[in-house]
Amino acid sequence: MTAAETKRFESFTDFYPYYLEEHRNLTCRRLHFVGTALVIALVATALISGKLLWLAGVPFAGYGFAWTGHFFFEHNRPATFKHPFYSLWGDFVMFKDMLLGRIDR
Repeated sequence: MTAAETKRFESFTDFYPYYLEEHRNLTCRRLHFVGTALVIALVATALISGKLLWLAGVPFAGYGFAWTGHFFFEHNRPATFKHPFYSLWGDFVMFKDMLLGRIDR
């Protein structure tokens, strides 16, 4: 376990560079992108349709794609295990940064 994995980050601004370092692999980032897009679509569908059962797919879409990326392509442990809230926030910020072309996709 690295020092960054056990470090207590003071802010998301401190955490995000570590998060990006844990997502260097292009396939891993792409899987995160797909998973986050599916999460957004599932939440939107649930809200628009009023059928909250759509929300049951959120953990599978989000974690399924992300963890596949980490275990099979990035070969590291997802930041979710040590930093769950910052990691979730990081998923959405990285998604936005990929959409804006700030990070390769």
